[in-house]
Amino acid sequence: MNIPDVNAAEQFLAAHGRVLDWRKFERLFRGGEAQPVRDAVAAYRNSDGGFGHGLEPDGRAPGSQGAAMEQALRALHEADAWDEELVAGACGWLEANAPAEGGAAFVEASIEGWPHAPWWVPEPGRPASLLPTGMIAGTLHARGVRHPWLDRATELMWARIDSLSEVGPYDMRGVLRFLDQVPDRHRAEQALKSAGELLFTLKLVEPDPESSGETHGPLDFAPAPGLASTLFDDATLNANLDHLAGAQRDDGGWTFNWPAWSPAAQAGWRGCVTVEALHTLRAYGRL
Repeated sequence: MNIPDVNAAEQFLAAHGRVLDWRKFERLFRGGEAQPVRDAVAAYRNSDGGFGHGLEPDGRAPGSQGAAMEQALRALHEADAWDEELVAGACGWLEANAPAEGGAAFVEASIEGWPHAPWWVPEPGRPASLLPTGMIAGTLHARGVRHPWLDRATELMWARIDSLSEVGPYDMRGVLRFLDQVPDRHRAEQALKSAGELLFTLKLVEPDPESSGETHGPLDFAPAPGLASTLFDDATLNANLDHLAGAQRDDGGWTFNWPAWSPAAQAGWRGCVTVEALHTLRAYGRL
């Protein structure tokens, strides 16, 4: 069994990571306090209650974005640094900027004119996206938040899931995150049957951890034990956990398998996925 070197990961984050990722590491693995994580997240906050400024490394614009919102709320949740003031402002931004049907758009038009990944393109008509909507709703449900935006987003997610036929791997991450946390557990378990079938029939998941290219493995869809992890047998999960533990590089960090469009984005993502790798390994009892 591969055992990651947590000390080497800490040195990597000190040398190359963002303050947020280092603070999150300290909180999760060194007994650090919650306030520094909260403050690091707040540094990306805008006066409208949303988040931007490259918090999501692919969108390096100051304006608030749903993807940055997802990163902010998940960091607060996972580090148990939940802050009611930040969350209230975040929900206010989500409600004020929701697409017509509710939820959150994939990319806001404020990205235009600023550095960003080439795939960060606002969609015509500004439809709601399953990825940020499901991920954000899942985090808010995990924290027991009650808010009108979340009510509408939940209705939207159920409607989309009930009619789901064609879906991409990133949108499926939003679907499974939502199903993992939504309070109606019976309905979630029933919905998982059809969603799980699509995961395999559409070949969205690559069970083989040795596969190359921009693939999506079981741990991308189930980064912690929960409803989504039941889609995979123990042998598949263990093989992917072994691979993740062994994927630590000589510099102490982990890397990612999608294109790095700029040095800043590459550095931001490596710090982020390093903390996420350790978090996933601990969630499955590997640390």
